[in-house]
Amino acid sequence: MKKEKMIKENVKKENTKKAKILLTIITIILLIVVIILAFLVFQKYILKKNFENDILGFVDKNQSTIFTVDSITLFSSADAGYKTNTANNFTIQNLYQYTDIAVFIKNTADEDTLENTLKKVTIENIQFTNTPNLGEPKLYFKSINDFAKSDIVEDNLIADSFEFTVSSSDEADLSTPTLYNNLANPLTFSYVNSNIKSDYTITDISSPITYDGSLLQKCNVNLEDIQCSLSFDILITNNLDQDFKTTVSIDIPLTSNDGSILDGNLTVRKDTNYPFYRYR
Repeated sequence: MKKEKMIKENVKKENTKKAKILLTIITIILLIVVIILAFLVFQKYILKKNFENDILGFVDKNQSTIFTVDSITLFSSADAGYKTNTANNFTIQNLYQYTDIAVFIKNTADEDTLENTLKKVTIENIQFTNTPNLGEPKLYFKSINDFAKSDIVEDNLIADSFEFTVSSSDEADLSTPTLYNNLANPLTFSYVNSNIKSDYTITDISSPITYDGSLLQKCNVNLEDIQCSLSFDILITNNLDQDFKTTVSIDIPLTSNDGSILDGNLTVRKDTNYPFYRYR
């Protein structure tokens, strides 16, 4: 009997010991869960506060609009590279369509200040959002002196980003990428879609061949095959070292209510409202 009693007591002690261990494990697990939940709640709170602070900071920086893209003028035409002419036909190399782009930025104040004048202007994040079926689209800097001319300077190709020189001099050389710091002149570019057709022979030479948009019709180019849209970011630093940014989107004009590029050339002016937001 004594032995049985001892065995029962030992079993009871062992069960009690196991129960204490199990309770300790459960307590530790619950404590870990509480700590994790508290951390997640705190992390969510911190993220929420940071987001609120970012929003409030953004709103505080953008209580008023300092710069905006006021309008964009576009001139579309076409040309070709090397041409050979015989009595019965006319062969061209590198038929290309180009659209010269003038982006006009204005400030919203009546007087020039450190806040609304330019210190630095950069173009970046160039995207061809709707690429043409024919040709190779690229974007170039275009001198305002050469605007609406078909000359393409390969050295002016914009690959990733492009920075304009900012000047306050009345003698600024506008044949180079230079902007007056008071926004007196536009940003000028040229969209070029090259090699739409190459080594192409025009057999219909009954009417004069003109080196403009009418070449597209002579070469049997469907305008739907060369439609394109592009976008790019314009970044401005003003003379208070504040940074502003906007994104400009452009549909390359090939037709309008007033005509078509097939008539020779096409000029379109678009009133726009691309406000710059201050991000730093």
